Amino acid sequence: MGLFELFLFAVGLSMDAFAVSVCKGLALRSATVRDSAVVGLWFGGFQALMPIIGYLLGSRFYNYIVSIDHWIAFLLLSFIGVNMILEARSDSDEDSGSLDPRTMLLLAIATSIDALAVGITFAFLDVNVVFAASLIGVTTFLLSFSGVKFGSIFGEKYRAGSQTAGGLILIVLGMRILLEHMGIL
Repeated sequence: MGLFELFLFAVGLSMDAFAVSVCKGLALRSATVRDSAVVGLWFGGFQALMPIIGYLLGSRFYNYIVSIDHWIAFLLLSFIGVNMILEARSDSDEDSGSLDPRTMLLLAIATSIDALAVGITFAFLDVNVVFAASLIGVTTFLLSFSGVKFGSIFGEKYRAGSQTAGGLILIVLGMRILLEHMGIL
């Protein structure tokens, strides 16, 4: 898997965290650099950690599922992508401006579950998982950091669009993996 594809994974996975960061910025109204850094570190850290955990799980069970790995990657990425698009369409606005560790831990886990699933797919692909996880973590940090400020300035207007774009990117990547394995691409 090339750098461009990994970057697309990173951006796609970051969209949930970006959307939540925008909501944090909305709730904080006048977000500081420290607020942005706290949110970015929580989300970026978990987005970097989860693919490694997923990779370790996928590697452990590699021999059992190698014959269907392309289908697993396609289904997981498509499920995550569709879920992100559906979440973008929902009107739930449960986020508060709290940056306490318990709240941030729950949000960081919730926004990085999809990265765990992607990490499982990395076990079946030619991917340097440490580099990929680092790229995902840094990308998420940067987008989350800017999302807090963006939310405090521009508001709710762009949350749904960013989640929809992230979902579409993951679906397209899943389809590409499947089509490459089938010899169509």
